[in-house]
Amino acid sequence: MRFDTVDAKKQILDQKRPFPEHTLAGIKEHLWLEWTYNSNAIEGNTLTLSETKVVLEGITIGGKTLREHLEVINHRDAIIYVEDIVSRRELLSGWQIKNIHRLILKGIDDENAGVYRTQNVIISGATHIPPEAVHVPAEMKELQKWYSNEVQALHPVQRAALLHIKFVKIHPFTDGNGRTARLLMNLELMKNGYLPIIIKKDNRVQYYDALDKAHVKEEYDDFIDIVVAELNQTLDLYLKMIS
Repeated sequence: MRFDTVDAKKQILDQKRPFPEHTLAGIKEHLWLEWTYNSNAIEGNTLTLSETKVVLEGITIGGKTLREHLEVINHRDAIIYVEDIVSRRELLSGWQIKNIHRLILKGIDDENAGVYRTQNVIISGATHIPPEAVHVPAEMKELQKWYSNEVQALHPVQRAALLHIKFVKIHPFTDGNGRTARLLMNLELMKNGYLPIIIKKDNRVQYYDALDKAHVKEEYDDFIDIVVAELNQTLDLYLKMIS
């Protein structure tokens, strides 16, 4: 089974809880940095990994735009919010999704932050065309209905991957859909005791191709395989550091 390896590693990791406080803090800082850098870089942010680290520490980088700085700070704040949802064991809601998106676009596009799009869009480089704007609210309600019912019987990793796929297919916001989708996917993983994954900037072509294949052909295996591979890497990092 495709999830056997990650489940076995998760079981080993669970047996080692609680983790040493300082080790856990160091791993989380590393993951937050990698997650923020890669998720923003996929969307075109030009800050390097080291520059992203500096911005997270509160320092401004010369020659970089205000938007790029805000994308870093906003993504960190969105991760904090996601972790808060996990700690409170809240069920996924449209209100949460809008709040995550609102944090992503805070100070960048306040008018559209947390607001479903009112215009039709085309995703550059993708075959799939998202639904017309007039259908977005209904599509999002259907997504939440799907999440609350039939999908709950699936393996949590599969459920997280499909949540990402279906959210991006709707493309409910004017901007920030990719970052929001990756946050939602990790929210689902973390709620079920798994670790967050990082879709690498260097793998974005494979990532986009797998998404488009899922949207157009309803073939999900390639995308799920990407999620499993990245989750294995995160688990290996934790196991190495905790051991």
